[in-house]
Amino acid sequence: MHRKIFENLLYPSVFLVIFQMTGLIAFGQPDYWQQRVKYVMDIDMNVATNRFTGKQQLAYTNNSPDTLRKVFYHLYWNAFQPNSMMDNRSQSWGENSISGKPDWDMRVQDRIHFLTPEEIGYQKIISLKMNGVAQPFQMKETILEVNLTKPIAPNTTVHFDMNFEAQVPLQIRRSGRDNPDTRVRYSMSQWYPKICEYDYEGWHATPYLNGEFYGVWGDFDVTIHIDKSYMLGGSGYLQNPQEVGYGYESTQVNLVRPTGNKLNWHFVAPNVHDFVWAADPGFKHVTKKIRSDLTLHLLYKPTSATEKDWLHILEVMEQALPYIEKTYGPYPYKQYSFIEGGDGGMEYPMATLLKEPAGYMHEFMHSWYQGMMGTNELENAWMDEGFTQYAGARNWGFLNKDSSSEQSFKKEFDAYFKLAKSNYQEPMTTYADYFNTRTGYTATSYYKGCVFMVQLGYIVGDQNLDKILLEYYKEWRFKHPNPNDFFRVAEKISHIQLNWYNDFWIKSIKKIDYGIDSLWEVNGKTRIRLRMLGQVPMPIDVSLQFKDGTKETAYIPLYSMFGEKPAEDTNIPRNVFEPWKWTSKDYEFEINHRLTDLKIIEIDASHRMADVNRNNNRLELKW
Repeated sequence: MHRKIFENLLYPSVFLVIFQMTGLIAFGQPDYWQQRVKYVMDIDMNVATNRFTGKQQLAYTNNSPDTLRKVFYHLYWNAFQPNSMMDNRSQSWGENSISGKPDWDMRVQDRIHFLTPEEIGYQKIISLKMNGVAQPFQMKETILEVNLTKPIAPNTTVHFDMNFEAQVPLQIRRSGRDNPDTRVRYSMSQWYPKICEYDYEGWHATPYLNGEFYGVWGDFDVTIHIDKSYMLGGSGYLQNPQEVGYGYESTQVNLVRPTGNKLNWHFVAPNVHDFVWAADPGFKHVTKKIRSDLTLHLLYKPTSATEKDWLHILEVMEQALPYIEKTYGPYPYKQYSFIEGGDGGMEYPMATLLKEPAGYMHEFMHSWYQGMMGTNELENAWMDEGFTQYAGARNWGFLNKDSSSEQSFKKEFDAYFKLAKSNYQEPMTTYADYFNTRTGYTATSYYKGCVFMVQLGYIVGDQNLDKILLEYYKEWRFKHPNPNDFFRVAEKISHIQLNWYNDFWIKSIKKIDYGIDSLWEVNGKTRIRLRMLGQVPMPIDVSLQFKDGTKETAYIPLYSMFGEKPAEDTNIPRNVFEPWKWTSKDYEFEINHRLTDLKIIEIDASHRMADVNRNNNRLELKW
């Protein structure tokens, strides 16, 4: 039954029927639950004042075993006001100096502090009702707190009706208007009051300081009334293309636009946890159908310098998608949009905003890691950014016909080594907004997170890693996995215990450093002593090359694994030795060759282990 349901999940409409009937589908934990939402929103945009009014209907289903006596909403745009928590946090980061430069986000700096009343962002709640009854609420900067007049019982659905108004901030971070770099009029992310997630940890009513997001799975029905000179793109499927046009319409049916100064853009996005859109009168819209049920959309402002690069995105993604889906699992929606906008690259379900035609592979891979495997990005940023960084780099390795980990992930390893040798490394478990430095957050989440995945392939074998990626997708897409959930999948597939890897690599800032200590001959056989110089224990691959051209591998499992990875290259003989107990700093083993037969000995010739000092990993003997 479970397997059949999974097959049906490839089609979102079928999945929604199943989900709405059952409330949840649990492949992993039998007691797993998650909340469910259904938004219907209608907004009316005034492009002269950069303000809009909105109506929101929210069906909220409490699938938890708990009675909820209050709810919380995010009001993200209230962060873009002088003296907000985001303003204060950004300026405090700027007080740090990394390599002689302020350590703030250069897009934000202290710009919020100098916004004028016409440039700030805000979201104001005019009224809020639950099941027709007015609810008391308090707006506390970027969080709306609602003390319910009647609790929400477990396994029940309530209906909230909200009226709100908002002003689009000058582009500072992710969302906003009139970015001088992109020249895009509106980048509309975090634009609506969004109910906070409630999970096994309770409410996640987190103020918006600059970190990324965590949302409730559900369905979005969004209608946007805007000046008819504006072209839109974003999450979801456009429901009225023959009324809107702008390249969405079918050429076989007449385009019939309504009278008046505005168009009504009606989008539906099934089974997502957020909704983004962007709008500009100067957009060019290009589409490419790359398989029968998937169309890529590209919306950009053409210039002679960039148009070729923008169009190249569609060519590359058509080439890459079969490999991507084979490696990480099928993309489940019928469209994806690459949209010029924002302030860099920022992912959302079914769409991304891009400042320039670069970084699109990373943002597209967020459709898997965070887009489908919806981890809490503030608590476990490495599972979002690190996994995505890994997937993007691996995809480029495939496209460039370079499958070696050393080359594909060189940037990520180099960045981690720089972090490991710095004084600003913090554990990967650090909450995103609490990192002491922005540099430390970036290097830890993106680069050490990517190295985690490459190194996992070293520990369990790359073939097992590929199986883990697909099983993780099968068990946890459209849900909210945490680190323990991923490790349980990895252990189930590899038959290797990995709690030690979690403890040493994720929860600490300890480093890996192994070295070749000494070689000597006894009775015609060579003895080799290795030494653990760092604090993180690892299984060890030792590559041996001999003067006659033959090769061998000595494999030393880690005692804490209680298992071993399979041989990865069956063309090279492998000898498996007794496990190394991490409490012992030295380890000796013996090979059936004379010392003078040995030409090269190397620890981790694949360079998948993040050894901070590789100078003592290789020894070339010149007899």
